Amino acid sequence: METNKTFTMIKPDAVAAGHIGAILDKITKSGFKITALKYTWLSSEKAGQFYAVHSERPFYKALVEFMSSGPIVAAILEKDNAVEDFRKLIGATDPAKAEPGTIRNLFAKSIDANAVHGSDSDENAQIEGNFYFSAFEKF
Repeated sequence: METNKTFTMIKPDAVAAGHIGAILDKITKSGFKITALKYTWLSSEKAGQFYAVHSERPFYKALVEFMSSGPIVAAILEKDNAVEDFRKLIGATDPAKAEPGTIRNLFAKSIDANAVHGSDSDENAQIEGNFYFSAFEKF
């Protein structure tokens, strides 16, 4: 089931570094329309809920601590083939392996502080978008 929406989050490292505007500019110049946008700070509890799928993994605790360490920007994006196209735009999880010009190549500090999250499937994009936004906040 291919849809035209995906979810992203600008992570605390990129927010702290002042990259919100540059990242949103790159997203919109790549043809994505922002249909929901929120600047917020996740509690440890909310970060734990969002990443619950990883709760048994060894990196879970550090991930929750990192994601609740500062504000984030959550967004729902719209474009044909949104999930796949956005995954290409953000680049590999490890910024050292990300293609030149991708968001992670340009703005990430490390494999852990990798600037942005991008949904990996249409199903997860819907779940993740619904986690952050009510029906009244989506356009």
